Amino acid sequence: MSESPTNTPFSLSTIGVIRSPYQEKFAVPRQPGLVTAINAQLELLPPYNDPHCVRGLEEFSHLWLMFLFHQNGTDEWHPTVRPPRLGGNQRVGVFASRSPFRPNPVGLSVVELKAIRQQGNRVWLELGGVDLVNGTPIVDIKPYLPFVDSLPHARGGFAPDAPVTMPVSFTPDVEIRCQKIARTHPGFREFIQQVIGQDPRPAYRKQDNDDKIYGVRLLTFNINWQVQHGVAVICAITDIE
Repeated sequence: MSESPTNTPFSLSTIGVIRSPYQEKFAVPRQPGLVTAINAQLELLPPYNDPHCVRGLEEFSHLWLMFLFHQNGTDEWHPTVRPPRLGGNQRVGVFASRSPFRPNPVGLSVVELKAIRQQGNRVWLELGGVDLVNGTPIVDIKPYLPFVDSLPHARGGFAPDAPVTMPVSFTPDVEIRCQKIARTHPGFREFIQQVIGQDPRPAYRKQDNDDKIYGVRLLTFNINWQVQHGVAVICAITDIE
């Protein structure tokens, strides 16, 4: 009697690790390409850091990354989930969502390839539009092919269009801080604007006025904000200690 496919042993090798400005899951863009102001890097691990592994990859503008949701911990998957795009109240099947809590913690992202770098025995890819937390393990890379991967007439279900972003403002002190940080992190202010503009709050908290002060770690900074009259006000930027 042949072995059941469900019992066939299988393993994946980590071929590289993402170095991104997102130090935690909270506020990571929910889809790739929504935040473009700051790049991320994919550092290839031995033996995949051989330059021959990426020969010819520079001819492609975008890549598919297959990765693992390594911060899921012991959270179990469920047959249905509550997507944020449906307000966090309506349930759909896990396979009708992009929830990270899946039977297998595997994800796919399309990212922009900006450059291939090499220094000594290090090989890494400079990427744009990444939606992955720092340290995410990558298990495969494939070139994006527009003639088959782009389907203009495909239906988007309950997420037919890009999400509407929230206006973002900065207090005067924070504006000054952003100018100083931009000397070492070009595009920093725009980056904060793009990330917080996605409104990473839990769906049930999404209202025009919210007295809670939220915080998230981005790059080497703690970012704090509050929602006032439908505007996310960045009220503090401090160094991570």
